[in-house]
Formats: sequence, C-alpha cells, structure tokens
Amino acid sequence: MKHVYEKHFKEFVSACHRVALYGLVRCSSGNLSWRVDKEHMLVTATHTWMADLTKEQIAVFRLSDETVLNNKKPSAETGFHFGILRSRTDMSVVLHFQSPYATALACSATEPKNFFVIPEIPYYIGPIAVLPYMNPGSKDLAKAVISAMEGHDLVLLKNHGQVTVGKNFDDVIQKASFFELACDIILKAGNKIQFIPDKIIASMYPKGNKQKLTKV
Repeated sequence: MKHVYEKHFKEFVSACHRVALYGLVRCSSGNLSWRVDKEHMLVTATHTWMADLTKEQIAVFRLSDETVLNNKKPSAETGFHFGILRSRTDMSVVLHFQSPYATALACSATEPKNFFVIPEIPYYIGPIAVLPYMNPGSKDLAKAVISAMEGHDLVLLKNHGQVTVGKNFDDVIQKASFFELACDIILKAGNKIQFIPDKIIASMYPKGNKQKLTKV
C-alpha cells in the first residue's frame, strides 16, 4: 500500500501488544490509532484484542476524507480518533484504554479534587478532563472527547474509560501508565490521600505547556 509500509504495520502491532502487556486494556476493550503521515492513519479494527493483534486487524484510513483503504471495519470509536489527530497536530497517537484503577475512579460516585498525587501527572500529563457518561461510539461522545482534548492530554470518561494522546507510542503508553498509578494511589490511600500543593503545580508543567486546572 502506497505510503503505508510493512514497517508501519509491525510497529503498530508491537505497540498494541505493549498496551495490553501494561494492563491498560482487557480482551477487546480499548483502541489505538496512529497518524503515520499527514494523509494516513492506522486504527485497530472493531472487536480486536490488542494483546494478540495482527496486521490483518488494522484499518488504514486516508485522513482527508476518512476513507478506509483496506476494507477493514474500524473501531466504533474511530470518530474521536479522527477529530483528535486533526486538531492536535502536536500529537501522533491516540489511545482509548480501560485500566483497572482508573476505570474504578471513572465509575465512582465521588471524584478526587484532582489527580496530582505524584509529580509524573502534572509533568507528563497536566490537568485531567472529566466527561459525563455518553454511549460508546456515539456522535455526542466523539464531539465531547475531541473538544476536551483540545486543552488536555487525558480525558476520564465516566462509567467508561480513558483517552490519552502522545507524540509517539512510548509517550502515550507512559501517560496511560502513570495515570493508572495515580488512580491506584488515590484509591488505596482513601481519605488519607495528600495532593501536591496547588501553588507548586504550575511550576511543574513542561516548558510551553499552557494547560490550566479545568474540568470539562
């Protein structure tokens, strides 16, 4: 296939296997996309298991008109993958995941006031957007996630899961893993949790990061 080569498929398959290895998805949950170049995107096909994904389970898209180039049925969440990769030109990878502790917090009636319990969260991710429950694959969900991602690198979807972005596969897996660690800490610490002081947070953002403490 022109512009999408065997090396791209191999790298994408390897990334999917790593996502599963880090415990960020279960069975057919979650999906991953990668903007290979300005015109082409790879995304996991529907109902695929990232743990054992193969080349035959990858949908190839032309970004300009959202045309599938290899007759594979993509994930139902492809809508927000398109929108995010178009609006976030600074990022190349989108991961929708459902790690245990983060998803437990997504299903909790009460939310922590923030997720800044370890330095890795403000430094690598920044503030977390929180969206109310919307049906998976719906246009409403896609629109909301795309909008939230314009000012955040990670979104918590109530009673559903999480979406994060990265400059590459290592970046996106690291963000998802650090967030899972923070949620693990929050749940285990309970009412004894101590957050990083707000006055210190802003100084921890990477240079050029203009994110603010906001909740969608």
